[in-house]
Amino acid sequence: MSQEKSGTGSLEKKTHKSKDRAAEVANTFEWLITAFILAFVFRAFVMEAFRIPTGSMADTLKGAHFRLRCRQCGYEYEHGFVPGNYKLPEDTVPTGRAPLAITRCPNCGRYPSKLLCRSCRYESAGPDSRAGVPSSRCPRCNRTIFTNEAMPVANGDRILVLKCIYQFVEPKRWDVIVFKNPPEPMINYIKRLIGLPGEKVQIIDGDIYIDGKIARKPAKVQEELWMPVYDNDYQPVRPRDDSFNGHKWAQPFRNVGDSKWITTDSRNPTIFRLYSPIGQISTMTYDTSIGNDFKATYAYDDVDGYSILPICSDLMVRFNYKAADAQGSIGIALSKYETTYKAWIDLAGEMVIAKTDKGGQTSDLVRLGPVPVTESAPVKFANVDHQLIFQYGGKKLTYDLGLDTEDAGPIKEDIEPRVEIFGSGELTLSHIAIFRDIHYTEPPRYSSRATKDNPFVLEEDQFFVLGDNSPNSEDGRLWDRPGVANKGLHEYREGTVPRDYLVGKALFVYWPSGFKPFAEFPVGIVPNVGRMRFIYGGSNGSN
Repeated sequence: MSQEKSGTGSLEKKTHKSKDRAAEVANTFEWLITAFILAFVFRAFVMEAFRIPTGSMADTLKGAHFRLRCRQCGYEYEHGFVPGNYKLPEDTVPTGRAPLAITRCPNCGRYPSKLLCRSCRYESAGPDSRAGVPSSRCPRCNRTIFTNEAMPVANGDRILVLKCIYQFVEPKRWDVIVFKNPPEPMINYIKRLIGLPGEKVQIIDGDIYIDGKIARKPAKVQEELWMPVYDNDYQPVRPRDDSFNGHKWAQPFRNVGDSKWITTDSRNPTIFRLYSPIGQISTMTYDTSIGNDFKATYAYDDVDGYSILPICSDLMVRFNYKAADAQGSIGIALSKYETTYKAWIDLAGEMVIAKTDKGGQTSDLVRLGPVPVTESAPVKFANVDHQLIFQYGGKKLTYDLGLDTEDAGPIKEDIEPRVEIFGSGELTLSHIAIFRDIHYTEPPRYSSRATKDNPFVLEEDQFFVLGDNSPNSEDGRLWDRPGVANKGLHEYREGTVPRDYLVGKALFVYWPSGFKPFAEFPVGIVPNVGRMRFIYGGSNGSN
């Protein structure tokens, strides 16, 4: 009798356990379905991941590219991978290595001195000396010339996009936005938002003008958009082995007159020294016939168009200084068109911004003092978006040149700017570098949209966008077809992004083309943590 009861109890326990397991499985599936629905809703309405396919937003966001380090000066940069040059379908990234096209280092100007066309075996002895850079096309067969280097191809940046945000807040100028390409709505594009509904947009000498006034970039956006011209910390190790803008390398900073600057210190060539009597100003100038010039070139793009790109006159110079005592001065001069702007710190404690016109007349614009002076401090001077910004240590001095088109003087796009560093006393400079601002290129004559002579006036619910890589971006300047409308509406206007096609705001680069654990591994699975970053856009203070 006891055995029967024992067997019945054991059966009941097994049945109960089976029911528990079934309930657990059902509960698990319920949670999985709920999680899937939540993930779907989150992706559809809150945030979605996108991959950058092209280089139209470089260097802010990169498509498939070669990750390079100059073999001479060690400067790191990227060069875009164009599948068509390798007879590959669009948006294709090879898993192995690919031959590298001709590139020019954006810092020292280095490129191979001898080039060989793999198609017809034509050997080029070097570049056209007038252009300073070689052509990436063979002069005999017109095919792309590749170097002897084969490199792995990094995938495009992967970003998170905040969706539906523009249903609750208005888009801001300088936001990086994702939208449906109006002529081909099945394709998503990413560009920077420039013009808002009801505004008149013009591109004039690389700057954006809204309703006749220059549009200044927010500080964080501006920091992202500075591009290198020359960094003295990176110098060629074999300056006579290669071509550097068509010649052997030499220090591009040169003394003016009887200047006392020492720019070729054998102990440390990245350091500039000055031993000058107090009150005797010594000046050195950056020579663009030796170093990189101020044209709106991109290391990311093919070198073919370098010689015809416009000059960028919005520049920034920075360095660290160290003084032997609290005497003397240190300053920077930047010219734009026919006016030279100077900023200096008198080591007795006064910051000054002044200007010298084409007639040689000098006048102060603004002064600040007394300023606490330290033995060493970072110094920076920028002329950008019609604003002069001088920084010494933690102090900042600014001067507004005005928002109108010619407030910085009559526009002379063919006048190359000058960069000078001057000072007196016993000084040491380190980390000397020159940067240029982003420069939006005007559209070709067949388009002539949003130019000085042909402003582009936006209507209700119309937006205007541009790519940061302006010479290589298919954007609102160039669209030659009306947008395909939805909801049975008429076609959307050429050159505009309709409000209906806004997808969201680019927020964060969460996977900036990772590294391969070893050379033959097919994909980069090691995260590039150092390049993960927020994507800055408009702010409440931006105009």
